[in-house]
This record gives sequence, structure tokens and C-alpha cells, in this order.
Amino acid sequence: MLIRRGPTLALAALTVGLLTAAISAPAQAAPAQTATPLALPGAADVVSAGDRVFVSGGRSSTEVVVTSATGAVVGTLSGLPGPTDLLLSADRQTLYVALPSANAIAAFNTGSLAESARYDTGAGECPSSLALTGRYLWFGYGCDQWGGNIGRIDLGRQPAQVTTGVATGQDFYDAPLLAAASQNRAVLLAGQPGLSPASVYAYEIGAGGALGAPRANAFMAVGSNLRDVALDPTGATVFTASGAPYEVQAFPFSDISTPSATYPTGAYPNAVEVSRDGTRIAGGADASYDPDVFVFRPDGTELAHFELGDELSPGALAWAPNGARVYAVSYDWTGARPVTLHVLPVPAG
Repeated sequence: MLIRRGPTLALAALTVGLLTAAISAPAQAAPAQTATPLALPGAADVVSAGDRVFVSGGRSSTEVVVTSATGAVVGTLSGLPGPTDLLLSADRQTLYVALPSANAIAAFNTGSLAESARYDTGAGECPSSLALTGRYLWFGYGCDQWGGNIGRIDLGRQPAQVTTGVATGQDFYDAPLLAAASQNRAVLLAGQPGLSPASVYAYEIGAGGALGAPRANAFMAVGSNLRDVALDPTGATVFTASGAPYEVQAFPFSDISTPSATYPTGAYPNAVEVSRDGTRIAGGADASYDPDVFVFRPDGTELAHFELGDELSPGALAWAPNGARVYAVSYDWTGARPVTLHVLPVPAG
């Protein structure tokens, strides 16, 4: 019998070659964590428009630094009196900047970096936090103790109409921290910083932008020394980061009494941010020698943690729109090192 071995041996050799190539091919390295020093006296907030990242310098600054998606400085928004909270429009083409020192909110085109509008919120208001639900730009304001409240700018009117004191019958110790849901224009969350125990208030938004009676958390449920708040994209879940307990907490928007999930961060949580698709939660803590930033699944499973080397600025976390990176801004309380923007690669899974 004539046995033809040539093609069989060739196929075997090819198979072995492919397997060898597959085995010897180096694994693709995960993107490295990077850190970029910024010429800012302090740090207040960070947001990502995708190709550009914006970092505000806080009340002692006059600038917002602009970087690429990978953290390289590409520009500056200058001449701003005390820029604090930052907010992007739904299409990421407009950046809103809270200017408490000027009692105003400025709007910039994220492409040209040109200022497109400035909204006067009234003397002695000090707008410090921002949220957006459709045509309504909300701002938490307050310059003095127990002088805080919520304001609203109707962007659908020309000129835009500014209204203050829309949280009827509610006084805040300080400017409330605000959060909105990207897929739900009917809800608004307001957090009460500066007090222990802390409080958050869940509002339904009615016709004409009117806020309904707030639903408050159960006593002590949120903990003490509230530092940051967030909502998931649908507005169904409230997230809080307080100095204690030592974990970010999640609550149903409809009943802020018992956590539906917790995300351990170690001592002094001070930031929480939900990814655009709601599948990841970033939490941060004011940690000196321990990890500062954590990434979780909604069920509480930790996916990653990061050490920044300095202190995470309160609330200074932002997701890239595609969920591939978290941006964090740190500062050195001794002043020996500059404010730093950290680009943190998030593992898939």
C-alpha cells in the first residue's frame, strides 16, 4: 500500500509552528498608570469629554487646565475667578464652570475652548456645584452657614432664565452637592455637606422645573461628613461617599434607609463616580499610605485599586466616556509637590 505522508507531515509542521508562535508571542501589556503635574495651586474637580480632560484649580485659582485623553497638557482656560465644580453637556460639547467667587457660571466650547456664555446667579449666591437635566442647569449655592439652596437656569429660554431658592422650605448648611441622572430628567439629588450626621435629599422634577417635596435619608444612614454624591444613569440608585463609614454606599432612590450595596475604600471616603453605562463605580478615599481609588462592579466586586502617592482631592474622579479610564486629581497637603492628574487604566471584565 502506498502511503502518502507529505501533506500530513506538512500540516503537522504547520500546526506545531502556529502553536509555537502562539505560545511564544508576548502577552499584550495593560496600559500603564500615568501622572501629570499641573500648574495649579489646588484641585477642585475633573471631567472627561473623551479627547479632552478638564481640571479646575478651586477658589484660590484662576484657571482650568485642559489635557489630552492621556494626560498631556494642551491648553488652559484662564482669567476665571475661583473655578470649582465642572459639568459637561450631554453631547460633551459644552463645559460649565462654577465660579463662586464671581457669583456666576461660565460655559465654554470644549473644542475651541472659547467662552460661549456666562450666567449671573445673583449677588452673594456663590454657586459651587452643578447638575444638568435636559434644559435645566441646576446649581447648589451658598456663601454663609445655613444660607444654602438650589438654583435653576432654564437654558431653553432666550435669554436663559435664572431662578434661585427653588428648594422651597429647605435650608442647607452650605452649598448642597448636586447630582443628576444622564438617562432620567425627572430626578435630582442634593447632598448636605459639613454636618454630622449627613443628609441627602431626593427630588422629583415636575412641570416647569419645579422641585417636589424632598425625600430624605433615614437618620444616620448616610453616615457623617458627606464628601460626594452620585446617581446611576437611570436615577434609580443613590451613591454617597462620607468620611464614615469607610465605604461608598448605594441606596434605592425611592428609599434612602438601608444600603443596597457597599464598596469598601478604607478610611475617609471622599469621592464617587458612576461610569456612563452604569456598569462600574469608582470610589475614592482620603488615604495617605493606602490605595486611594477603587473600581467596583455594581454588586460590590472590586475590579482594581490604585495608589496615587498623594491625597485624592474630594470629588475629583471622572470616567472616560468609553469607560476605559478613570481620571483622578491628587494634591500634596504639605505643598511640596504639585497638583497631579492621574490617568488610571480600568481592566475589562
